[in-house]
Amino acid sequence: MRDGRWRRVASQIGRSVAVWAVSTLTMLVLAGLLPDFQLQSADGDSATRIAITAALGAGAFGLLSALFWPLLVRLLLLVPALVLGLLVFFLNGSLLIVALRLVPSGDSEAAPETAVIVAAVMSAVASATGAALAVRDDDAYRRRLYRLADRRRRALPPGPSSPGTVFVQLDGVGHDILLDAVGKDLMPTVARWLGDGTGDSPGGAARPTHRLTPWRTDWSSQTGASQLGILHGSNHDVPAFRWYEKAGREVMVCNRPTSAAELQRRAIERTGDGGLLGADGASRGNLFSGGADEQALVLSIAARRRGRENRSRAGYFAYFSDPANAVRTALSFIAEVGREIGQSTLARARQVRPRVSRGGLYPFIRAFATVVERDVVVAAVMGDMLAGRTAVYADLVAYDEVAHHSGPAGRDTEKVLERLDRALALIEKVAEHAPRPYRIVVLSDHGQSPGETFRSRYGLGLGDLVRAGCGLPVPRRAQRTHSGAEARAAVRAALRIPVEEGGEQHRPSRRSEPIVLASGNLGLVSFPDVPHRMTKEEIDARHPALLSTLANHPGVGFLLVRSAEHGGVVLGAYGAEIPLDQLDDKPGPLEAFGPGAADVVRRTHAFPNAADIMVNSAFDPADGEVLAFEEQIGSHGGLGGAQGKPFLLSPLAFSAPVDDGEDLVGAEHVHRVLRRWLREADGPQVPLTERQDQRAA
Repeated sequence: MRDGRWRRVASQIGRSVAVWAVSTLTMLVLAGLLPDFQLQSADGDSATRIAITAALGAGAFGLLSALFWPLLVRLLLLVPALVLGLLVFFLNGSLLIVALRLVPSGDSEAAPETAVIVAAVMSAVASATGAALAVRDDDAYRRRLYRLADRRRRALPPGPSSPGTVFVQLDGVGHDILLDAVGKDLMPTVARWLGDGTGDSPGGAARPTHRLTPWRTDWSSQTGASQLGILHGSNHDVPAFRWYEKAGREVMVCNRPTSAAELQRRAIERTGDGGLLGADGASRGNLFSGGADEQALVLSIAARRRGRENRSRAGYFAYFSDPANAVRTALSFIAEVGREIGQSTLARARQVRPRVSRGGLYPFIRAFATVVERDVVVAAVMGDMLAGRTAVYADLVAYDEVAHHSGPAGRDTEKVLERLDRALALIEKVAEHAPRPYRIVVLSDHGQSPGETFRSRYGLGLGDLVRAGCGLPVPRRAQRTHSGAEARAAVRAALRIPVEEGGEQHRPSRRSEPIVLASGNLGLVSFPDVPHRMTKEEIDARHPALLSTLANHPGVGFLLVRSAEHGGVVLGAYGAEIPLDQLDDKPGPLEAFGPGAADVVRRTHAFPNAADIMVNSAFDPADGEVLAFEEQIGSHGGLGGAQGKPFLLSPLAFSAPVDDGEDLVGAEHVHRVLRRWLREADGPQVPLTERQDQRAA
C-alpha cells in the first residue's frame, strides 16, 4: 500500500518536472522567434544564464496560473462564456508579464501583445504534455476525477443512491445516419453500447447495454417544436421554425430569446407543469429550460435579465478554472475556422453539387457550435454528474450546424460524429466517478434530409414564386432565369392571359403583400392584413392564380389550406384537392411522404397559428431528397425523408419506450416516455454499464 503511494507521488513529480522542462524549452524557442520577447539583457548573457532565466520564468508562470487563475475565474463568472474564452488570452499574458518580473535577473521582458502569444502557446504546450504523459496512466486520471468529485460532495449534502439520468441530444443526427456511423466505426462508444451496432449480440459480440428506437417527428421537424415537446410536454401551435402570428402581428422564431421564452410560457400554461427537469434538474445548451433550476446556455432565459435565480455556475468554473482548457478551446476554435475554410475551398475546387455559400461569418459560427458550445456544455454535464443531480438534459448542436452547409453525409459530418462520440465516452467515464450511478440516454430531435435548394434548382425562391402567383413584381434575378419565366407562364395560363414576350407590366398592389417564411423545406404564406386564417375561397377570390401556381410547380409537393366547405384540404398538382378527413383512404400527394403524414398534417391544421398557406416541398422517395426553401443542402423543418426519423438510444435497464408493434410518434410522446423513465429511477435499478456493475460488486 505504502509502495503504491510512493509510486504515485513519484509519477506525479515526474510529470510535473517533464511539463516544466517542456515549458522551459518552449519559452526558449519563442524567445528566439519573437523579436519583442527576450530572456537576456541588452549586453547579452551566457546560454546557461538564459536557460536558467527561462526555467525560472516557466516555473513562475506555472505557479501563478495554478494559484491565481481559479480566483480570477470566480471573479469573472458573470462574463459570458465566449467572452471569458477570449479574455483568457489577455489574462494569461498578464500572468506571464508578472512571472517575468519575478525572475531575479530582471532582464526578461515581453511586449503586452507578445506576452499574450507566448502565454497561449505555453499553456497549450503544457496542457498537451501533461495529457500525453497521463494518457496511459488510468490511475492518475481516476484520481483527478475523484478529487473533483470529493470537492463537490463536501459542498453538497449527501445525495440519494438511486440512479440519475443524463439525456444527451445529438442535434440533427438521424436514426439512419447514426447506424451508418456505427457501421463505419466512427462511433465506437455507441457501437459498444449496442453490442454489435444493431442491438443484437451474436457470435460473442459484447453484451448490449442500450436499445435503439426510431421515432417520428411532427410535421415541424425542427429543434424548436421537438425540444419544446420533449422538455415541456407540449408543442401545440408551433407550426414551423418561424411563423407569423396575426393576433400579435409578429414573426415568431424558435431560436429568438423572446420567442423561446413565450413558447415555454405557453407550454407550461397548457400542461400545468414546469417541465421534465423540475426535480433537481439541469438544462445545458438548450432552447428551453425544461423547468430546471440549473441552466447554462439556455435561450429562453436569455431574454430575461440575468440574476442569481437564473445564473448557472456548474460547468463554467470547472472548465475555465484551468487556463489550459480555455486556451485549448480557443486554439481549437481557430483550427476549426481554418478547417471549414479549407473544406469549403476544396468543395468549390471540385465543383461539388449541391453546394451553398459557406463564407461570411459561417466559419466562425461553425467553430462556435463544434468547439466552444461542445466544450462548455460537456464540462457543465460533467459538473452536474459529479454534483449528483437527478436529471440533466444537454444539447450538442455541432452535427446539425455542419450538415446544413456540408450535407448530412460526407467527410465533414463524419468528423463531427467522431468528436461527438468522444464526448459521449467522456461523459460515460465521468459517470463511473459520480456520487450516484447514472444512466445515459442519447437522443436526437430530428434528422436531416439532403437535396439542393429550391432556388438553385429553379432559379427563384419560394417568396419569388408567391409574388408571381399574386401578380406582384418578381425580382430581376428570377425573371432572367428559366424558372422565373416558367412561374410567370403558369400564372398567365391560370388567369387565361395570353403570354406576351417581353415587357410585362406589374401593377403595384394596393393590398398588403404576403409574408413568406421558410423552415427547411416547409414554407408558410400569410396575409397580414387579414386578421383571420384565410380560406381557400378567399385566397382564390383575391389571387386567382396563386394556389394553382404553387400546387402545380414541380418543386412543391403539396399545400395545406383552410376550406369553408371542407374545413381543410390538401392541394396537389393537376387539380388534386382532398379534404383532410379523406386522406386516410385517398392520400393523393401525401402518399410519397410515407406513414403518418396525414396525421401530422391534420394536427397542424388545428393550430390557431397555422399559416394561410402551408407549403411542403417536393420529395423524391428514391433518393430521400427534398428541396429546401432556405439555403441549406441538409435541411429539416417539414415532411420528407430522414429529417422526420430521429432516434432514441436508451439503457436496457429502462422499460422499452413502446410495446412491440407500436410506433413512437411525436415529441410529446417522447416526453411521456422520458417522464416514465425518471419515475422508474426511484425504484431498484440495474447499473448502467458492465463497468459500473463491476465497480458496485
